[in-house]
Amino acid sequence: MNYALIVAAGKGTRMQSPVAKPYMPLAGVPILRRTLLAFDLCPIIDAIYLVISAAERAVCRREVIDPLRLSTSLTVVAGGDSRQASVYNGLAAMDSGEHWVGIHDGVRPFITSGQIASCFNAASAGAGCVLGIPVAETLKQVDSRGAIRRTQQRKGIWLAQTPQVFKLTEILEAHRDARNNAFIATDDAALMERIGRPVKMLPGSSLNMKITTSEDLKLAEAIVAAGLHHPQSPEHLDDS
Repeated sequence: MNYALIVAAGKGTRMQSPVAKPYMPLAGVPILRRTLLAFDLCPIIDAIYLVISAAERAVCRREVIDPLRLSTSLTVVAGGDSRQASVYNGLAAMDSGEHWVGIHDGVRPFITSGQIASCFNAASAGAGCVLGIPVAETLKQVDSRGAIRRTQQRKGIWLAQTPQVFKLTEILEAHRDARNNAFIATDDAALMERIGRPVKMLPGSSLNMKITTSEDLKLAEAIVAAGLHHPQSPEHLDDS
C-alpha cells in the first residue's frame, strides 16, 4: 500500500502570525486544505496520515478536514516537539508491513498528483526517492561577519523538496536509529543516507514551494492568481 504522511505540526514562527502556517488562507483557502486535496486526488494513495499539533485538532477539523469531504482514508496523529519527532509519530501510527510512505510538508500546497505518483513509482524500483530542483544560483560560503570566504561549485547540487518516498520499514529503522543516537537531520532523506540506504533525486518543480515566510505567501497568492496551479476539484476548496 501507498501511504501519504502530511506533516503540519509546526508553529511557523518565521511567519510572525497568530495563525499557524497550515491554517493561513491562501487565496481564501487554508494552505493545508490545498495540500490534502492533492493527495486525496492522487489515485495511487491508499491512506493519508496527517500529523498536526494536538492543540490544533479542533481548528484542523473545522477549517480543513470537514470542508474537503475526502475520499481517501484519513488518520490524524498528534505531532512531537520537532519536525523529526512529528514524522516519527506519524510513521509509528501506520500499520506495519511492506508499505511505501511519501512524507510531505503540509505547507507545500502546489504539489501535483502527477509529481506524487512519479515519486512513488521511482521509489518502487528499490531506492528512496526525493523530489528536488537543481541549484541555479551562484553559491557563496559566508562567515559570521558576512564576509564571503569562497564560491561553492553548484554542479550536482540540488534543493530537496517533498514528497520524499521510502519503504515504511526502512524509514522507521532510520528514524529509530536517529532517536537512539540523538541525531537530528533537516529532512528524512538524510536519515536514510546515514544508515546507508540509497536515495534517488527526481526532478520536481519550482512551483512546489514551501511557504515559510510572509514573502512566500505573497508569491503563492500570485501563483494562484496567475492560474499557474489548477486543482482538479476546486469545489472541494470552496467553503460554500
